[in-house]
Amino acid sequence: MEDRLIVVSSDSHAGVPKELWAEYLDPKFHDLIPSLQKDNEIYPVSIALLSARKQALAPLEEHRQIHRTGWDGLYDPVLRMADMDREGVAAELIFHGDSRLGDLFHNGTNRAYPMEAWEAGAKAWNRWAADAFGFATDRFLLTAAVGPCIDIDAAVAEIHWIADHGFVATYGPHYLTHPGLPPLFDPNWDPYWRACVERNIAIVVHAGYGTEHGQVFQVIQDIYDAAAEASGSTDMMKMLEHADAVRPESADFFTWWVNRNIDSRRPLWQFTLGGVFDRHPDLRLMLTEIRQDWLPETLDYLDSVFESRRDELPTTRKPSEYWHTNCLVGASFMHKVEASDDQRYRVGVDNILFGRDYPHPESTWPHTREWLQDLFYGVPDDEVRKMMGENGIRFFGLDRNRLAEIARRIGPTIEEINGTDPSYIRTDLIENFQARGGYHKPAEGDEKLDELSAMVEKDLELVVKS
Repeated sequence: MEDRLIVVSSDSHAGVPKELWAEYLDPKFHDLIPSLQKDNEIYPVSIALLSARKQALAPLEEHRQIHRTGWDGLYDPVLRMADMDREGVAAELIFHGDSRLGDLFHNGTNRAYPMEAWEAGAKAWNRWAADAFGFATDRFLLTAAVGPCIDIDAAVAEIHWIADHGFVATYGPHYLTHPGLPPLFDPNWDPYWRACVERNIAIVVHAGYGTEHGQVFQVIQDIYDAAAEASGSTDMMKMLEHADAVRPESADFFTWWVNRNIDSRRPLWQFTLGGVFDRHPDLRLMLTEIRQDWLPETLDYLDSVFESRRDELPTTRKPSEYWHTNCLVGASFMHKVEASDDQRYRVGVDNILFGRDYPHPESTWPHTREWLQDLFYGVPDDEVRKMMGENGIRFFGLDRNRLAEIARRIGPTIEEINGTDPSYIRTDLIENFQARGGYHKPAEGDEKLDELSAMVEKDLELVVKS
């Protein structure tokens, strides 16, 4: 096998430049752009305040500087590809969502807008992404934004559009949710799932999944207002000097919302226990940026539910079986414990794909090589290859020969990643990994299982009735 690793990152982000909003958004909604612009003066400042508050624990000037000046690859494909080459990434999934550019009504961080605007905004992002990155779909693995999915025929038509334009995945229905939207196991979604299978489009559940439309923006506003009041100014630099004015509960909300939100785990049991995979056995589901340290205990629990209620459930296989055949976890800025023998074997080495989460503050960027060297030191070659890229190639049906050709030019060697003693890495850099991405957090295990089981039982009442 090649000495070079094929790296396929399961997580990165891109955004439509604000000056192009009017070009890609249906003119019917142009009157909402001034409001959206105002929201996106508040949003990036609030996220910067959260980052500044966290970075106070382990300041690292090189990390702060790159996030001030080096994120243009968020919208510029040439700069992004140059950065991918520098970090040894052959290909990566591209999602919407970054505070520095915001999104057009369709993200969890947006204020609540009319559903027609949400639909138009999602389509605008998809069409911009196709134009900006579609020339290199071997390296830019595009994942579509999703609308409110009120009109199932229109939602299916969008699946065919994105497939025709080289996308490999779509955010799933309920990424943003609203009252009256059927659960994922409802037959309402069967035409949508059939289209995804027919057109080889995977379903992605990303951090923030299951958020009520408009729910998060009030917290964003509260963060902004607290720093503005403390600083007596709305100048961003002055506000950043008062990041400690952000209420702990606001910061804790974002930690919960991004990484610990149980709603984002819901598709796992709705697809498995709800019979979706039984009706659509070739459908694929990837859970991204919601950690993986809860999965072993959750799969054990879901299997026990299956065994105790199998006669009344519309499925013939244990959830863990479907996990191993139909699912992948996008291990964004992977924690040290998640690469341990216990965790990776229980989750399944064939079901993990590393993600760098470019260009978010918590991401491995711009230190991906050092992060991986510390993470995977001593892990067997074949397992590193799977978690770094081979699993993504298989799951998304990518052109391995083409990616191997790219990796021979820019990819890290296997020895560099799992055979280089990481003790040379600066202590302050490792501390920064912890501050920005929770690198040394312990595994969650069964900590959230009581909360999760209550949601499972509620869903199963609907499954059995249907």
